[in-house]
Amino acid sequence: MSYDLTEEQQMLKDTVARIAKEQIAPGAEKRDEEAKFPWDMVEVLRENALFGADFPEKYGGSEMGLFSLCLIIEEIAKVCASTSIILLVHELGTTPIMIAGNDEQKDKYFPKLATGEHLVAFGLTEPNAGSDVSGLKTKAIKDGDHYVINGTKTFISHADVSEVICIAARTDTSVPATKGTGIFIVEKGTPGLSIGKHENKLGIRASSTVEIILEDVRVPAANILIQEGMGFPILMKTLDLTRIPVAVQAVGIAQGAFDYAVQYTKERTQFGKPIFSFQGLQWMMADMITQIEAARQLAYKAASLFEGLPRNLDKLPKETVRYSAMAKLFAAETAMKVTTDAVQLLGGYGYVKEYPVERMMRDAKITQIYEGTSQIQKVVIASTL
Repeated sequence: MSYDLTEEQQMLKDTVARIAKEQIAPGAEKRDEEAKFPWDMVEVLRENALFGADFPEKYGGSEMGLFSLCLIIEEIAKVCASTSIILLVHELGTTPIMIAGNDEQKDKYFPKLATGEHLVAFGLTEPNAGSDVSGLKTKAIKDGDHYVINGTKTFISHADVSEVICIAARTDTSVPATKGTGIFIVEKGTPGLSIGKHENKLGIRASSTVEIILEDVRVPAANILIQEGMGFPILMKTLDLTRIPVAVQAVGIAQGAFDYAVQYTKERTQFGKPIFSFQGLQWMMADMITQIEAARQLAYKAASLFEGLPRNLDKLPKETVRYSAMAKLFAAETAMKVTTDAVQLLGGYGYVKEYPVERMMRDAKITQIYEGTSQIQKVVIASTL
C-alpha cells in the first residue's frame, strides 16, 4: 500500500505547520513553566477545525481519517508536545464510542466533540492496573436502569477539563476481566464523580493529568458501550489504533529537537568555525535524522494500514496490530535518544530552559510510557509473530 501524501494531505501538513509556527510555538515555553491547561490552544484548534479531522462529516467532522490526524499531531508536536496531546487525548477518548457506540450515543455526543466544543477523556489506568489492563478494580453494578460505579482512576489526561469521560469498569468479578468489563460514557457533573490529585509532571506540563474518584456514580444503562462483558475488546482495539498518534507525536518531538540542534550547530562557533563542521557531531546528526525518518515511515505505514478499516469490533489483522506497536516502540525510543542528543549538541545551553531542547527531552519521555510502555509494545509485537 502506498502511503505517499496526497496533494490535500500535503496542503494540510503545510497549513498546520504554519499555524504551529505562528500561533503555538511562541507560548510553548511559558505553558511549560505555568503547567496550566492551555485553553487558548484549544481555541486555536477549534478555530482551525482540527478537532474534527477524524470525525465523520455527518457529525460535523471533516472525515480526513487517522493518517491526516497524525500529520496534524506531528506538526504541532514539533513545537509544543503539550498542545499536540490535546488532539491525541481527544482521539483516545472518542475511539471507544467510534468503535462500539450506537447511533443514539454518537448522535448525542459526536457533534460537540467534532467541533471541540466539548473535550473527552479516557478513564482506564488505575493505581494497580497500568500495563496490566486486566487488573481493573473499578466496579459497575447494575441497579435497575442504571449502573452504579465505584473506584479510582489515576494518570488520566484532561479528565478535569472534559465534558465526557469513557470509564472502564468491571461488571462481573466472577469471571476474568477479559469477559467481565464494560465501558461507560460518564458526563461531567454526574453526582459522585470528582477530580482528585493533579499530577506535577516531568514533561507535557501544560497537559493536565489527574485522578478520578467515583463514589456511587449512577450512570444510565443506555450509556454502556454495546453491553456488559464487551469492554475488554473495545479497550484493546482502542489502544491498537491510538498508539499510532503517540508514535507520530514522538516523531514530531524528535524532529523539532533535531531542527533546532542543526540550526544551533551552524551558528555556534568553536575553534574558529561552526561546530556543525566537526565530523563527530555530523555523524551524530546523521544518525539522528536517519532514526527520525525510519520512525516516521513506520508510523505512516501503520496509519495507512488503518485507512479503510471499519471502526467496529471486527478483529484487526495481525500485521496491522504489529505495525502499530512497532511504530510506537521505535518512535518513542527514537524521540528519547534524539532529544537527549540534541541537548548534548547544545552543550551547556541545552541544559537551560532558555533553549527548547531540554523541554523536548522531558516531553519525549512520556511517549515511552503512556498508551503502553515500550516493554508492553514488545509483548504486543511478539504476540503477532
